[in-house]
Amino acid sequence: MKKRRQFIQLMLRLFAGLVFLFNPIVTGARNVLAKAKMVVLPKETQPESLVNRHPANLDTRNLDLTSLEDFGTMGLSNHQVDLNTWQLIIGGHVQHPMELNFAQITQMLSIEKNVLLICPGVFAYHARWKGISVAKLLEMAKFSAGATHVTFSGPDGRYEKTERFPIEDIRSDKVFLAYGVNNTVLPRKHGFPLRVVAEGYYGNEWVKYVYKVTADKI
Repeated sequence: MKKRRQFIQLMLRLFAGLVFLFNPIVTGARNVLAKAKMVVLPKETQPESLVNRHPANLDTRNLDLTSLEDFGTMGLSNHQVDLNTWQLIIGGHVQHPMELNFAQITQMLSIEKNVLLICPGVFAYHARWKGISVAKLLEMAKFSAGATHVTFSGPDGRYEKTERFPIEDIRSDKVFLAYGVNNTVLPRKHGFPLRVVAEGYYGNEWVKYVYKVTADKI
């Protein structure tokens, strides 16, 4: 009987702990604390001094934008896209799979954010990215409430690369798709027509030449 009471007490404590852990107020408090631990970079910080830092730990609100001419490149940089045939595919766990051409994408409500890209140990640059909310795309396609992640693929073909991000970072527009940078059209070598912009992630996860967005359940 004593063991049974102890077991019940243990289960109650465990349940209480889980309620506390997943309580929205507690989650919000954790997010505030996480932001409070970020290092606020002074305005005079040079991007090249950040190549060995993790972007998730850096508050870049004071940084100047890096000139487009000073951007570094990594991975594939010469992929050619024919806008006459290219389309962005939205699929996976959605009720209404879609295909959108570039004109349709650029007619959507745009978002713009200053985000730091770091290629570890090689280069870093701070830019203003313009594009579309992936959360809005998934709403249009009526994605499943059970979707937990979103996978980006690009380019179509032998050099295809894929990266997956949690749905929370999609909903908050921490991760979105850009077709412009620093008030100009995204250059070919940087992923035209669409590339992932992923705030707080290393640049090797910023897929270029994106042609497919997939809602996943994991």
